Amino acid sequence: MATGSAETDRVRRRIAVPGTVLGIGLGGFVDGILLHQILQWHHMLSSTDTDNIGVKYYPVDTVPGLRMNTLWDGFFHAFTWLAVLIGLGLLYSRVVHSRGRVWRSRMLWGWILVGWGVFNLVEGVIDHHLLGIHHVRTGPYQIWWDLGFLLLGAVLAAGGWLLQRGGAPIDLCRADGRVSGAPAP
Repeated sequence: MATGSAETDRVRRRIAVPGTVLGIGLGGFVDGILLHQILQWHHMLSSTDTDNIGVKYYPVDTVPGLRMNTLWDGFFHAFTWLAVLIGLGLLYSRVVHSRGRVWRSRMLWGWILVGWGVFNLVEGVIDHHLLGIHHVRTGPYQIWWDLGFLLLGAVLAAGGWLLQRGGAPIDLCRADGRVSGAPAP
């Protein structure tokens, strides 16, 4: 039977990149849709009055400022949309014959959570802390919101890693999703 750890590691490697790229894109969508648009806690340039790199300030309570923030939010969403498309393309190329089983796989969803966590960690460190161009929620407790965002990213990445490690191997080449050589259920 080919269900040993070598087979599991092979499948894990094949799903790691598509799952992570999908997670980056989906995590960016959650950030942009929930925090930028629905809750309106921040935009891409909403904290440039206190940033660390000298970007011109675009206050969100003026029409020109909101227009510039909305433009940069759009660039951000375009990036996350491309990440989702690339992740889906990579995944599809790997799972054409086993797609139903892969979409139910703990490995795939674990890697998606890893990608989401990576998105939070990279975006949080760069935009919130290093550049300071925006914060999760501006105000007296903004550092705690920013640190909470990083903590959520770490929890998502760690939880996703653990989830994908516990996933059963999937043969990405068989139409029925069974591992080569394994008996039919």
